[in-house]
Amino acid sequence: MAVAGGMATALKLEPGELTPVVWSFAYFFFLLSGYYVLRPVRDEMGIQGGVDALAWVFTGTFVLMLAVVPAFGWAVGRFSRRGLVIASYGFFIVNLLVFFALLRAGVAPEWTARAFFIWVSVFNLFVISLFWSVMNDVFSQTQALRLFGLIAAGGSLGAIVGPGLTAVLAERVGPTNLLPLSAVLLGAAVVCALVIMHWAGTGGVRARADRVRESVWAGATHVARSPYLLGICGFIVLYSTLSTFLYFEQARIVEDAFADSGQRTQVFAVMDLITNALTLGLQFFATARLVAWLGLPVALALIPLAVAAGFGMLGLAPTLAVLVVFQVVRRAGNYAITKPAREMLFSVVSPEDKYKAKNFIDTVVYRGGDAASGWLFTGLSAIGLGLSALAFTAVPLAGLWAVLGLALGRARRRREDGLGENTTD
Repeated sequence: MAVAGGMATALKLEPGELTPVVWSFAYFFFLLSGYYVLRPVRDEMGIQGGVDALAWVFTGTFVLMLAVVPAFGWAVGRFSRRGLVIASYGFFIVNLLVFFALLRAGVAPEWTARAFFIWVSVFNLFVISLFWSVMNDVFSQTQALRLFGLIAAGGSLGAIVGPGLTAVLAERVGPTNLLPLSAVLLGAAVVCALVIMHWAGTGGVRARADRVRESVWAGATHVARSPYLLGICGFIVLYSTLSTFLYFEQARIVEDAFADSGQRTQVFAVMDLITNALTLGLQFFATARLVAWLGLPVALALIPLAVAAGFGMLGLAPTLAVLVVFQVVRRAGNYAITKPAREMLFSVVSPEDKYKAKNFIDTVVYRGGDAASGWLFTGLSAIGLGLSALAFTAVPLAGLWAVLGLALGRARRRREDGLGENTTD
């Protein structure tokens, strides 16, 4: 009891909060551990499915996401919270075991690899969204301000442990045999979620399906009417375009560097491990200070400028060493600086747009940008551009991304000061 009381005091928790916070921390830890065990395997499956087919795979991800959003809305309206958690995670666990059986049996390996890549790309969006839905049911708005940062640290720790496990095990047991491990970790996440909901008495609560279904499509009309929200869409599209260009370059460079599937998976896992460790360090010690020191406009432009420099270096030397350094710096900078700064852009929009427009931008616009940029990369490759030329092509796009980041940061400041368009535009 004394140890628990001391922990609660050290973490500045109020009476009765230690138990749900510990279980919530564990829930996010197991959830992201399970996902990050899969992420390097997904990247390897992208290569096994054929690097030249990646544009089709990205398009498939976008189409499947469009189909899953209304299906998820239907489920939300018909299941209790407890039932929704069990059904959703149970469905994904069964899917994992089916993929494991198909891959072990060698059934249509290229097509199975492509399907697995698409599945993981959709899976991560919904399991994390469901996690935050549970958290918002369990904790009040006041508690959320104090506790969500601590709970999110559980996910950051899981994002380090997951790829760490994959890096250690990938060559020893093979990428396919990591799928049951991910299923076990997801099962542990379900147990934690059920314990939390039982503690809070929220498991039997039903949600309104129309809120989920309408959030995406109503958000589209809100975005179309607002130059500010359209600017955020442009920022996201440029981000996803440059990320896709780098991802396709990564697939080709890693494919050329390693012939063994286990080695490639291990490389992807080590990159994830370093990225997430660096991200955690930046989040703890640098993010808030950098944004306060630089100001939001410069913070939004900082990583785009680094990406422009990175693509320039990759154009000069399209090697594995340059790729790894560039990818780690870009992703850590995005998670620790660009993404938090980007989320601040939504603090000056209407309460409705914080839900509807943001949901549309984070799903349809983001995945649509992935699909379109995948075909752009493929088209440029088809007309004869090599890795160096494609990297140089990305440099001006990164420059445009930086300029748009500066403009959005300044537009947000005007809105906050009441000098720009009002928050309902």
